[in-house]
Order: sequence, then C-alpha cells, then structure tokens
Amino acid sequence: MHALYLLISKFIEGLGRTTRYLGLILVINTALVVALRYIFNWSPIALQETMTYLHTSLFMVGAAYTLKHNGHVRVDVFYQHMSVAKKQWVNIFGTLFLLFPTCIFVFVSCLPYVASSWAINEHSIESSGLPWLFLLKSLLLVQPVLLMIQGVAEILKSTLILQGHQALIENEHSQGEGL
Repeated sequence: MHALYLLISKFIEGLGRTTRYLGLILVINTALVVALRYIFNWSPIALQETMTYLHTSLFMVGAAYTLKHNGHVRVDVFYQHMSVAKKQWVNIFGTLFLLFPTCIFVFVSCLPYVASSWAINEHSIESSGLPWLFLLKSLLLVQPVLLMIQGVAEILKSTLILQGHQALIENEHSQGEGL
C-alpha cells in the first residue's frame, strides 16, 4: 500500500512540477501577444490561441497536484478542530463520496463531446488558428482521471495514517520538498 502511494505521489508531483513551466511559458506568450499587438499592430491568431491551450493545460493538469498539496478550497469550520483520525475518515469518505462521483460524472458527461471532436479532427474555426482543438478538449477527460488517481493516493495516505504510519508520510513529504 505504501509503495503504491509513493508511486502515485511521485507521478503527480512530477506532473505538477512540469506544469509550473506552463505558467512561465504562458506569461512569456501573453507578453509577446501584447507586444506584437500594441507595438507592431499584428495579432497572430495561433499565438493568441496558444494562450488558451497553455492556460487550460495548466489548470486541468495541475488540479491533481493542487489536490495533493491541499490547495483546493475547502470549508474548515469543523475539520480544523477534528482529531487526526477523524480528519482521515473525512478525507476517505469525501474522496469516495464526493471526489470520485464528481470525476466520474465529468468524465462520462464529456466523453461524447471529446469523442466527436476526435472523430472530426476538430481544429480552430480561424483559418490561421491551431489545428489541435481535439487535443485541448481531451483535457476534459484527463483532468478527472488525474484527480481520481490522486484521490486513490489520498485514500492510501489516510489509511496509512490511520494504521499508524504517519512517519512514512512525513518522511515522503520532507524528501519531496527538497526536489
């Protein structure tokens, strides 16, 4: 169980660390679009659409990393005063009964939409736009899958903590911060 948790944790951590470069590229791309528009009066559509692709990728792929680091919004009115064991049970049940059903709903709802995009090899409606709109729409399926993978890691982590393996989790986190 601990090995699977570590495997998932390292995978999501690697994805998250990779997506941070998307943010940097997005900032550079946005500055370039603004400079080209206002200095040279030129607005290439493909470069503008690249901002959408980068922005979407950053958030859709980075969501699981954010979950791993407790970065999502949560209401801690009751949670913050709970014991460690109760918090772990809330995390397990929240993942099983809130996160997983939501991810499954999003995946199932988006599947026909993404499949039809792939079937027609959908591209930008602009003639000089990017030809990979079907890939961008595929992120609608990637995000819930990544969130569910991280959800499994969250359940494993909570189970390990409930079994008294808190030191293993803390050791993994201290090693991960140094990367």
